[in-house]
Amino acid sequence: MSSNLQPQVPGEEIKPGPVEGGHGGVKGSENESHGGQRKKVVIVGLGMVGISFIEKLIKLDAKRREYDIIVIGDEGHLAYNRVGLTSFFQHRKVENLYLNPKEWYSACPPGSLNYHLNTKVTEIHPEHKLVSCSSGETVPYDILVLATGSDALLPRHTPGHDAAGVFVYRTIEDLQKLIGYSAQKKGTVGVVVGGGLLGLEAAKAMIDLEAFEKVKLIERNRWVLSRQLDGDAGGLVVEQVRGLGLDVLLSKRVGKIEVTEENAVKGVVFEDGEKMECSTICFAIGIKARDELARRAGIKCADRGGGIVVGEDLRTSKEDIYAIGECASWENQTFGLIAPGIEMAEVLSFNLTQAKVHSYRKFKRPDLSTKLKLLGVEVASFGDFFADRDGPKHLPIRAGRKEGSLDALRKLTDGPAPPPVKALTYKDPFQAVYKKYLFTVDGKYLLGGMMIGDTKDYVKLVPMVKNQKLLDVPPSQFILGASKEGDDGGDDLEDDTQICSCHNVTKGDVVNTVKDGTCKSIGDVKSCTKAGTGCGGCMPLVTSIFNSTMKSMGQEVKNHMCPHFNYSRADLYNIISVKKLKTLAEVMKEAGNDPTSQGCEACKPSIGSIFSTLYNKHIMDKPLHGLQETNDRFLGNIQRNGTFSVIPRVSAGEITPDKLIVLGNVAKKYNLYTKITGGQRIDMFGAQKQDLIAIWSELIEGGFESGHAYAKSLRTVKSCVGTTWCRYGIGDSVGMAVRLEERYKSIRSPHKMKGGVSGCVRECAEAQNKDFGLIATEKGFNIFVGGNGGASPKHSELLAKDVPPDDVVPILDRYLMFYIRTADKLQRTARWLENLPGGIKYLREVILQDKLGICASLEAQMEELVGTFFDEWAEAIRDPEIRKKFAQFDNTSDTLQNMELEEDRGQTRPVYWAKESVKEDFRNTKWTSLTWQPIIEASHFKGADEAPNGISATIKRGDTQLAVFRVKGKWLASQQMCPHKRSFVLSDGLIGDSNDKLWVSCPNHKRNFELNGEQAGRCQNDEDLSIATFPVEEREDGMVYLKLPPVHELDGVLGTKKWMVKKGESGEGPFEKLDRRLGPNGVGMRGRKPFEAKKAVAAGGPNGTTIDW
Repeated sequence: MSSNLQPQVPGEEIKPGPVEGGHGGVKGSENESHGGQRKKVVIVGLGMVGISFIEKLIKLDAKRREYDIIVIGDEGHLAYNRVGLTSFFQHRKVENLYLNPKEWYSACPPGSLNYHLNTKVTEIHPEHKLVSCSSGETVPYDILVLATGSDALLPRHTPGHDAAGVFVYRTIEDLQKLIGYSAQKKGTVGVVVGGGLLGLEAAKAMIDLEAFEKVKLIERNRWVLSRQLDGDAGGLVVEQVRGLGLDVLLSKRVGKIEVTEENAVKGVVFEDGEKMECSTICFAIGIKARDELARRAGIKCADRGGGIVVGEDLRTSKEDIYAIGECASWENQTFGLIAPGIEMAEVLSFNLTQAKVHSYRKFKRPDLSTKLKLLGVEVASFGDFFADRDGPKHLPIRAGRKEGSLDALRKLTDGPAPPPVKALTYKDPFQAVYKKYLFTVDGKYLLGGMMIGDTKDYVKLVPMVKNQKLLDVPPSQFILGASKEGDDGGDDLEDDTQICSCHNVTKGDVVNTVKDGTCKSIGDVKSCTKAGTGCGGCMPLVTSIFNSTMKSMGQEVKNHMCPHFNYSRADLYNIISVKKLKTLAEVMKEAGNDPTSQGCEACKPSIGSIFSTLYNKHIMDKPLHGLQETNDRFLGNIQRNGTFSVIPRVSAGEITPDKLIVLGNVAKKYNLYTKITGGQRIDMFGAQKQDLIAIWSELIEGGFESGHAYAKSLRTVKSCVGTTWCRYGIGDSVGMAVRLEERYKSIRSPHKMKGGVSGCVRECAEAQNKDFGLIATEKGFNIFVGGNGGASPKHSELLAKDVPPDDVVPILDRYLMFYIRTADKLQRTARWLENLPGGIKYLREVILQDKLGICASLEAQMEELVGTFFDEWAEAIRDPEIRKKFAQFDNTSDTLQNMELEEDRGQTRPVYWAKESVKEDFRNTKWTSLTWQPIIEASHFKGADEAPNGISATIKRGDTQLAVFRVKGKWLASQQMCPHKRSFVLSDGLIGDSNDKLWVSCPNHKRNFELNGEQAGRCQNDEDLSIATFPVEEREDGMVYLKLPPVHELDGVLGTKKWMVKKGESGEGPFEKLDRRLGPNGVGMRGRKPFEAKKAVAAGGPNGTTIDW
């Protein structure tokens, strides 16, 4: 992730030599730490690995600021690119090699970095935690990191090695000396000894000097690059570099350097006696770890090959001293490549900063793959590139071969078996291309390989080896490529041509779903046909067919919110945000097709969600309450029988025994059905509307808050137990999940969101089917996005890999806010990502690379939302106006049961719904007589004409339930029961309008019933259904009157007892046949006891009794 935090040094010109003003007499930057006591990290060595460690430590420590860094370098330059030394011969500017410009060092918080150039550390004093410098001054440390690198080898046993004209190829000073000397030797022969990577680089450099008549390369082996390439590949490189003018001498060893009387080079004598004249020799025969400083301090170093011995945590034998880079010896190996050193820097910086909230990272066997261009020749080797010669170092577990006694016997008689490796080789002498790929004997796994001339597949092959990916194509395709079948356009394909083999989708399937209007986007096509939801390889063809079909129909895709707006949700979000609109009336005036409209059940909840995202006010406040969807209206999920479920937040599923007891007491007291949810919390069903305030009060007193299970917002962040307890965990999944759930709770979004955090790749939290999910890795967390379960399950996609814990939140802030800003109404992140132009690649560019320049804005907006959090339950309890809304009826304190209950598995639940809807013609009921009757005080509807949904009332008249509405200056009344499922809920429905027509949308299943006009009572989307409506008016006595039939007649047609769903109306129970086989209540199931024998528990209540646990 990008960061604006950078190290600091003084802004003035930096000159070789110490910088003034450092700790303990040692000279450093003028800026010191001004915060609390921070640990001092002293780094010895300002090379490529040292600066990499500094960059990573500063970045990972940016939030905590636990460390101040002091780095001491013995060269007179800032950190430079040693790998790119050859380019110095062309531009001769040291600054062009700097890994960071001088200004980079001056842009981070004061005191975070002090550096010292031209300063050599001479002694380490581990017992006093000090280092001594050549100036005689000392620097204290809390943590010491040795990044001293290595020295180029000189053959000191070879006579003449100290003559003028002998050089090594290692530092800028080495190159400057070589340049100066070669200028005096124009027209002579220059020699490079060593045909490895560094040797070929040095040869290129000497050619670029244009001082030598001839440059010759001496290599003791039979081919160059013998550590990376086999004989065939190395031989091909020799042919090519010779063609470029380099004279290569193979199988030659220098025995002596001939010198003049002035001790200047005049030639070499080979071990076979042959002589060769030359004026300049550059040795590139290897490196030696700089471990002498550590040895003097008593730090354990490797006897053979040298190097400071480190463990998997890069710790040396002395406490608080670490070694990284070429000076470190890990498992008796030192590494001359930059990549392992960078990996060491990553591991150590991570462990120093992130291990408090994550498991320690370990340094493991590094990847030694290399890809270079040497003397114009493309060369690459990757993976276990000598597995056929030396045997494989590591075989994939599933490809490993067990040796039995017969194999052991054959070893004794026939010698060792050949390596379990097969090589596939391609050589094109005309194009100078060579490829050798090594596979397991069954061809299922790629182990490594090498390439000359054509290396474009390198980036694809390296991950296959590192991830030990099971191959899904024959090995031959890696060389020859897959044959191309068909054309990406698809225009010439027949309709019965299979275009998606994963789901057997034909071209005709796609074309027909577009032509019949079912699918109007690529996301729709994927959802309807499943094309592209398998391997995804067919998507270019599917997209082409879709676009071609749409074009042939002259169609334009529209995603308008509803008939009231000619804008999408994303468009409306931007309009509301920019113009700072805060009411439905303002939005209608600015963006609606009818400025006076009340909207409908489609647009109101989306606008309400946008208001919550932008302004975060309580959704039960009058300006917002009428915009809310079914569940948000009463801060709980409405259930089949008109009751509500109560789900308090249990972040990450972590809960104390005391809180469990609170939940148990509340559930027993209010006779609530309880169930563990899929999101690791406890759902309590069957709460009466009039009991919600009391239930929430007890929960809040017990330490709970709203879980927002009713909202289009974050539901849960599921977690496994991770390193908290699990022996396999490598990340604190619970700790991370708690932090994420606590951060994003209550934030409204286009649809519900779910998260997950798994502590390792075993993925127990199922993080890869969540809107956002994290899986712990040794380096941090992999972040996945855009997954969901539900009707159209989708695996999430990888957004970012190995993200340090400290960087997880900024990335998720950006991702979630970008989704909230741009998604369509009721669009889950999965469908949003499918429809996002450019898909996951574009999302990475926006979120990780800040392609649109909006990352700072996204983070700031999320921070503002997080900072305005309040508990909606607690606010509802404190607000007298909101509390009034929690009553079953608005004209009486009486209550009615809306559906019969039954016992099931020891708990009470509503009976199953009846099989059929009520198809009586309520609309045309012939009443014997109608009289005006006072029903409710008109003051109940105060402010209705300014409210976005008006104000409604639920009325009890005898045994009948009625709904009364005041909307847009009009009075409306109807029966309360929706005949679709016989639910008594219409008063809580959203009001929609079109011209003068008004309708109410049933909260349960969105059956829309007209409330006025000639068609009053008609169901717009189900002609078999209708409702009774009644005249209503307000009178001067302050009462609202309804024109109703006598109570007994009203009850006879609409009475609650008549229509409440009763046991048996659903027909045979869903498990009756199964239970006849298993026994009643599942008694026949193995290990299951009859529910009749359950242990009685005592309920808690006001008198202080608690559950008898």
